[in-house]
Amino acid sequence: MISPLWCRTMARYNLWQNRAIIAAADPLGPVVRQDSKGAEFGSIAGTLSHLLWSDRVWMARFDGGAVPDGMLGNSGTLFRDWQMYRAERAQTDTRILDWASSLDDAGLEGELFWMSKSAGQQVSRPMVICVTHFFLQQVHHRGGVHALLGAAGAVGKDSALFLMPDLLE
Repeated sequence: MISPLWCRTMARYNLWQNRAIIAAADPLGPVVRQDSKGAEFGSIAGTLSHLLWSDRVWMARFDGGAVPDGMLGNSGTLFRDWQMYRAERAQTDTRILDWASSLDDAGLEGELFWMSKSAGQQVSRPMVICVTHFFLQQVHHRGGVHALLGAAGAVGKDSALFLMPDLLE
C-alpha cells in the first residue's frame, strides 16, 4: 500500500502541478478562467476553487487544523479572486508538504473519523484509503483543468510524474 515516502512524493507532485496550472492559466485572464464550460465545477476557476477547498477539508482531517468555510455545493465559488486564490493555493501546498514531511508509518495506520457534512453523518475509513483518495482527487480535478486549459488555448507543461524535477529527492 502507500508509504510516507509516497505521500511526500505526491505532495511535491501536487505543488509542481499546481504551479504549472497557475502559470498556464495566468495569461488567460479572469473572463476565460471563469467562463463555464460544463465541467463538474463549471470553469477553470471553479474547479481550482473546489480543489483548494477540498484540499483544506482533508488537511483539517489529517492535521487537525481549522475546517474551511463553505460546503461542497459552493466550493467552486469560494476563491473567485485570482490573486487571493494563488496566495491561498501556495499556503495550502506548503501545509500539505509540511504534513507529508512529518508523516511516519504510524500516521498511516488505523481509522480516520470525521463528521461528513455532505453525508450528514459520522464517517470512518482506513487512513490509507483517505490519504490515497486525497492525492488521487487532486490528480482527477487537475486533469479536468488541463482539458479546460487546452480548450482555452493555454499551453500546459508536462504532467508526467516520472518527469517531476525533484523526483529523487
